[in-house]
Amino acid sequence: MTKPRVLISDKMDPNAARIFEERGCQVDVITGETPEQLIARIGDYDGLAIRSSTKVTQEILAAAKNLKVVGRAGIGVDNVDIPAASAQGVVVMNTPFGNSITTAEHAIALIFALARQIPEANAQTQAGKWPKNDFMGIEVTGKTLGLIGAGNIGSIVASRALGLKMKVVAFDPFLTPERAVEMGVEKADLDTVLAKADFITLHTPLTDQTRNILSRENLAKTKKGVRIINCARGGLIDEAALKDALDSGQVAGAALDVFQTEPAKESPLFGTPNFICTPHLGASTNEAQVNVALQVAEQMADYLVSGGVTNALNMPSLSAEEAPKLKPYMALAERLGSLVGQLTTGSIPRISIHVEGAAAELNIKPIVAAVLAGFLRVQSATVNMVNAPFLAKERGIEVREIKSEKEGDYHTLVRVSVKTDAGERSVAGTLFSNREPRLVELFGIKVEAELEGHMMYIVNEDAPGFIGRIGTLLGESGINIGTFNLGRREAGGEAVLLLSVDSKVSADLLEKARKLPGVKRAMALAF
Repeated sequence: MTKPRVLISDKMDPNAARIFEERGCQVDVITGETPEQLIARIGDYDGLAIRSSTKVTQEILAAAKNLKVVGRAGIGVDNVDIPAASAQGVVVMNTPFGNSITTAEHAIALIFALARQIPEANAQTQAGKWPKNDFMGIEVTGKTLGLIGAGNIGSIVASRALGLKMKVVAFDPFLTPERAVEMGVEKADLDTVLAKADFITLHTPLTDQTRNILSRENLAKTKKGVRIINCARGGLIDEAALKDALDSGQVAGAALDVFQTEPAKESPLFGTPNFICTPHLGASTNEAQVNVALQVAEQMADYLVSGGVTNALNMPSLSAEEAPKLKPYMALAERLGSLVGQLTTGSIPRISIHVEGAAAELNIKPIVAAVLAGFLRVQSATVNMVNAPFLAKERGIEVREIKSEKEGDYHTLVRVSVKTDAGERSVAGTLFSNREPRLVELFGIKVEAELEGHMMYIVNEDAPGFIGRIGTLLGESGINIGTFNLGRREAGGEAVLLLSVDSKVSADLLEKARKLPGVKRAMALAF
């Protein structure tokens, strides 16, 4: 078996390469290349491990014909074109927890630096001055810290601030009242945070919703004399507006570790009194750099070698422990999706995935992604579990997920239903004792069949002599039958025949089958 190939294109802890090798990957460390050099090289690799220097653009992804995963050693993925990666079926992972404490501690350090004007006092003291009376600071004890973003890093900042006897008020659309109580913070809307906070610190990703969240308008809503800290992402603050707010005294001080454009060679904020900046040092500790490098190597190797998916931004997570349990279900789900995709025509506004019995106890997200991959692969061979949900959304397909823990006729069952012009159509399958996927129901008709290889699907009138006629036709055409699976609604009614055959079914053979007495529909299937 060929080992997956991984390229480390940014400087990171050398132990990352060791982990890749120990877990069965071949790894190359080639850093500092231009985009053109990376485009020429990337086609040979299954995985790409990066930090912040490499920009994974649409052009690079287009050249990465074998690429399966991009791993970012760190939390921010502004340098990865995630929609383009998703469309191409490339998993994008980050390591959101490896540098959390480091970044939170940097935010706390900047709070103290602003409160006591430490950088400027240090500069003047080392210049031979003794400006003891020029710097009157404030205590943080008893002050209100406003959090914009109360996720992983924000919650750590909150715990440290509470330890400093600060009050914490948090704005985060995803923060539940229960979680706020658990954290010991007050949950509030953005305007309330702006109005109450003595210090504001940002801990949110950069999205269309958060871009310039501290706009000129919102800065005007802040408590006069507020101090602002940003160790999250450049672009969350309108930097020109912040400069004006510092000049007017609306904002008493600001400390930025991140800028809208990096490296920040120039900024309207440079040289402004009471402004502190650092060159994106939030994750820059020895401990954090080791942690994120090791984590990204472990995650990527698990995915490439065993199929485990951890901290993916465009695919459901699937642990290495879950993968063996889910693998047969995903195979069943993909074949059911493919069967529905091949048998239905026209627009499909809705697809429902219903799991019951033992299947309902599992992580349903990978099962859903597998169904969508099988369904959409009928239209494009490049579809996989990563880009299938993205493509379904792009096509306006509503995806429904349903779980029923109660067992029906089978110990475990996966049902796929689609809404069509002719009404709801569904197929269902189970796993037999040998964990092999098996179709058990097709459009309301009970029929057991293995979905594999080349097959013929025939709908016919249930009448004597039909089986002989189809067998004779295939024999005369030199087609060998592998399996023969028949189901019917009722005696003399509509019947369904699924045949597996040893070779591809030709258009000429299908046309002859359609002309047999009693045949309503004949199609070729492939799995």
